Amino acid sequence: MIASGDLRLSANQRCWPAQARAEESVMNAIRQQGHDVRRGHPCDPAKGHGFIDSQKYGMEVFRQIPPDAPLVVVEAVWQYSHHILHGLYTHKGPILTVANWSGEWPGLVGLLNLNASLTKAGVAHSSLWSQDFTDEFFLGGLRRWLAGETIQHDLSHVHPLREFALPEQAEEIGTRLARDLRRNKAILGVFDEGCMGMYNAIIPDELLHPTGVFKERLSQSALFAEMQQVGDAEAKGVRQWLDRKCMRFQTGPNPETDLTDEQVLDQCRMYIAAMRIADDFGCDTIGIQYQQGLKDLAPASDLAEGLLNNVDRPPVTARGNGRILYEGRALPHFNEVDECAGLDALVTNRVWTELGYAPETTLHDVRYGEPYPVNGREEFVWVFEISGSVPAAHLIGGYAGAVSERQPPMYFRLGGGSLKGISKPGEIVWSRVFVDGGKLKVDVGRAQVVELPMEETERRWRITTPQWPIMHAVLDGVTRDQLMARHKSNHVQVAYAPDSSAANLALAAKAAMFREMGLEVSVCGASSSLPNS
Repeated sequence: MIASGDLRLSANQRCWPAQARAEESVMNAIRQQGHDVRRGHPCDPAKGHGFIDSQKYGMEVFRQIPPDAPLVVVEAVWQYSHHILHGLYTHKGPILTVANWSGEWPGLVGLLNLNASLTKAGVAHSSLWSQDFTDEFFLGGLRRWLAGETIQHDLSHVHPLREFALPEQAEEIGTRLARDLRRNKAILGVFDEGCMGMYNAIIPDELLHPTGVFKERLSQSALFAEMQQVGDAEAKGVRQWLDRKCMRFQTGPNPETDLTDEQVLDQCRMYIAAMRIADDFGCDTIGIQYQQGLKDLAPASDLAEGLLNNVDRPPVTARGNGRILYEGRALPHFNEVDECAGLDALVTNRVWTELGYAPETTLHDVRYGEPYPVNGREEFVWVFEISGSVPAAHLIGGYAGAVSERQPPMYFRLGGGSLKGISKPGEIVWSRVFVDGGKLKVDVGRAQVVELPMEETERRWRITTPQWPIMHAVLDGVTRDQLMARHKSNHVQVAYAPDSSAANLALAAKAAMFREMGLEVSVCGASSSLPNS
C-alpha cells in the first residue's frame, strides 16, 4: 500500500492524521479478508508524515516494490499524481485506488485526478471509495479485487451521442461554430504548463490542433513582471469598482493569517496584468497555474480568475492608448491551467454567446456530496467547490453576495482572497473534456443547482473549505457511484441556462460543436433532454 501526497510540507503535515486513519481502515479490511498488507514506504518522523511527496521520492519507493505485487493506493487528501504515476505506469501487478468519502482535504478529488491520469496514460486499474470502509459496496468490491478480478462499475448512464437526434437548430449552430473555429483558429494561453501533478489536465498538441485551437505557452514570471508595471492608482481603481458593487473583503492587520488590503491590491494588479498579456498575445482564453510558481511571489490568483470569467467586471485598458480590453466580454479563465477545462470553456463561451445566454462558465472540483431532501424528495446533492475562477454572475446576489476571505496559510503563505459565495439555483449543463486511448473525448450532462438552508450550506462549508465558493448540484440521471466511476477528472465544467428547455438546447449545440471538432461525445444521464434517434 502506498500514498501520494502534496508537495507542500505544511499541507502534508496537516492532512496526515486523516490519511493515517483511512490507511488503517483499509489495511484492516484487507486483513479481515485473510490477506497480508504492508506499507511500501515508512512514515518519516522528521517530516511528520508518511506521504510520497515528490517524484524523486516516488521513484525511490517503487524501486523497492516487487513489480508484480498487488498494489493499493489509498488517498484521503489532495495529491500530486506525478509523484507516483511513473511507478504505476510500469507496474505489472493489479492496481486498486481507494479514497475516503470525505470532503475534508479531500481524498475524492485526489482520487479522481489520479484515476483520470491513469486513464490518459493507458494504465489499467480498479477503484473504490467509502465513508468508513465497512459498507458492502466497498467490501464487496475489495473481495472481488483480492480474488483477482477487475472491478467493474455501473456505467449505464453513459450514452453515445449517436443514439440521439439533435434539434436542427443545435446541429446548425454547433457545426457552424466548429467549422469557424477550425478555419479561423483560437489561442489557449497557458501560464506555465502542468500544475500540481495533473497529467490529465494537459492536452497533447497533436490532439488539440485538429480542433483549431493552439497553445500560447506563457510564463508566470512574465505575469509577475507585468504586475510590477501596474501602478497603485490602477489597482485601487479595480478595488473601488468592486467596493461600489458591494463586494465584501474580510480583511485584517496580520498578513500571516489575515487577508490584507495590500494583498487585495496585488490581486487587482494580477487581474490587470493577465488581461494585458492575454490581449498582447491574442488569447481567447487563459489559464494561470495558481498554486505553484507564483505562490512564493504573490497572493493567490482567485480574485483575478473570478473577475476574468465575468462579463461585468472592472474595465482594463491597454497600455498607452486607453483601449478597453475584451470590452463587454468575459475572458474565460481555466483554473490550475487545466487545458481540458480551457477547451471546454472556449466552446461553452461561443455556444452560449451564439444562443444569447449569459456565457459565464467555470470549473469546479467534484468535492463531496450527501443526500438531502429537496422539494420533498431525497436527492444526492453534490458539493462543487473551486478556489478560483468562479464568476460573480453564478452567485446569489452577484458581487453583492460575494465575499473575499483569506486563503488558508498552509496553501498560500502570501495570502490573497477568494471570490466566495453560494451558487444561485437554476438549470446548468455540466461537462468534462478528457484524454482516453489517445483520443479527445467529452462527457456532457444536465443538472440543477439547488438552494439549501443556510445552516446546511454552512455545515457543508465547515467540512470542506469554508473560504471557497460553493455550488449545490443535483445531477440528472447520474448516481453518486456512477459519476465517481466514470468521471475522468477532479474538475467539472458548468454553465447556467435560462430554463430547462434552454439548457437542453445548449447541451445539444455544445455536443454538436464538440462532435464536429472531432471529439467523441457521450451524454451522461440526461438522456431525457434529447430525443432518441
